Amino acid sequence: MDAQKEALQRIITTLANKNDEIQNFIDTLNHRLRGVQANSGKVLSDLDDEFDSLYSFLDEMKEGMTSIIKQEQARKTQELQNQLTQCKKALESSEELLEFASQSVSIIEPEEFTKAARQIKDRVTMAPAFRLSLKPKVSDNMTHLMVDFSQERKIIQALKFLPVPKAPEIDPADCIVADNCVTITWRMTEEDSKIDHYVLEYRKTNYDGLPRVKDERCWESIDHIKETEYTLSGLRFDSKYMNFRVRACNKAVAGEYSDPVTLETKALMFSFDNTSSHLNLKVEESLIEWDPTGGKSQENKVKGKENKGSGTPSPKRTSVTSRPATVRGSRDRFTGESYTVLGDATIEGGQHYWEVKAQKDCKSYSVGITHKTIGKFDQLGKTNTSWCLYVNNWLQATFAAKHNNKAKPLETTVPDRIGIYCDFDGGQLAFYNADTKQLLYSFKTKFTQPVIPGFMVWCGGITLYTGLQVPSAVKTLQKSENGMSGSSSSLTNAVQ
Repeated sequence: MDAQKEALQRIITTLANKNDEIQNFIDTLNHRLRGVQANSGKVLSDLDDEFDSLYSFLDEMKEGMTSIIKQEQARKTQELQNQLTQCKKALESSEELLEFASQSVSIIEPEEFTKAARQIKDRVTMAPAFRLSLKPKVSDNMTHLMVDFSQERKIIQALKFLPVPKAPEIDPADCIVADNCVTITWRMTEEDSKIDHYVLEYRKTNYDGLPRVKDERCWESIDHIKETEYTLSGLRFDSKYMNFRVRACNKAVAGEYSDPVTLETKALMFSFDNTSSHLNLKVEESLIEWDPTGGKSQENKVKGKENKGSGTPSPKRTSVTSRPATVRGSRDRFTGESYTVLGDATIEGGQHYWEVKAQKDCKSYSVGITHKTIGKFDQLGKTNTSWCLYVNNWLQATFAAKHNNKAKPLETTVPDRIGIYCDFDGGQLAFYNADTKQLLYSFKTKFTQPVIPGFMVWCGGITLYTGLQVPSAVKTLQKSENGMSGSSSSLTNAVQ
């Protein structure tokens, strides 16, 4: 009976998963249908715009060429009109002179005839008709302004839709995920000299496999990539995976997207657990700040309620334990002088890395790890189940590694940002300058219980950075025994 139930349960699980896949595919098809409608309307609109632009360009060209023809017509007309006017005036003068000469032939008296002949001779010499060029200054030929669009007509007749670039291919094996960067490499299935650039899209997801249409995150785009490789840097790996796709573009059209690929971007993600924090700490998701009034105001309220109607004041211990504490794994808030807050993630294996940055005016803080069993009055580094770096800027500057209430002073400058590396399986806790990856100190031990990131702050605040991969430089140092500095037996004890 039990075996049959288990078999049936496996069938149910398989059917549920298949139904989920089919539903996701249905969503994809519906999304594609809507895309076809929207994109068809867009390309029709673009086609209208292109032809309207072509018509407008041709109209402008026609208007310009028409203007040139009219200017040439006006120039030649003016030249011929000027010549015509001159010739008419010369002809009138010549006809008048001819009539005068004809009349002079009939003069009988020699003296008058001689006088008239001399006048005619002088007038003929100065006559405009004899100084005119009887050749038109311009031709009536306008063939130099003729056009022949036969070649252009052939080009227009050969006009077709631009060839769409083929979809590129992304090979996950060629992609690199390291140091909170992702390098995506792709290739074209066919050589295409008309490709102008590429568009890369990515999005974060917690689903392994093909992207989902109803994914909670939208695609982010990077345009105008000239090479077939691109590196996304400075990412926060706050999801298990990232989807990537790419498409090629020429001057006018973009091709289809490549088949999407999913790359794992696993990193430790956690926040401050405000249910464990001391009441003098103001806790946000990734920021804790010292609040000198937080504990006192709450404590006074509780004391007032406890002492009401009683002549004997309650001891401080009673007032602390009677606070309404929010349970986190059945533990109380830190109290007393343990200004501590834990992370909300438990480390039970693997290699992990996170960073913290202290405010410039922070007087004292500690960062490290601890067992769950740390007491609410305990301070980081003062028990045999907690390890930390301790920074004190109050009165006398102190920078030390602490464990089991023993401190190892560090002869180096406190960095602006500290990186914490925990190799649970290898039994190692190391601290680094997050900017230079210089090793500050390393504990070597054996973790027999799960550990939790721990933080202590007094007069100031620190910011937490998670979702970070173990940096390559840290991995390299961890592989080299010489890169391990300061693993002191006086501070490091195997946990029993």
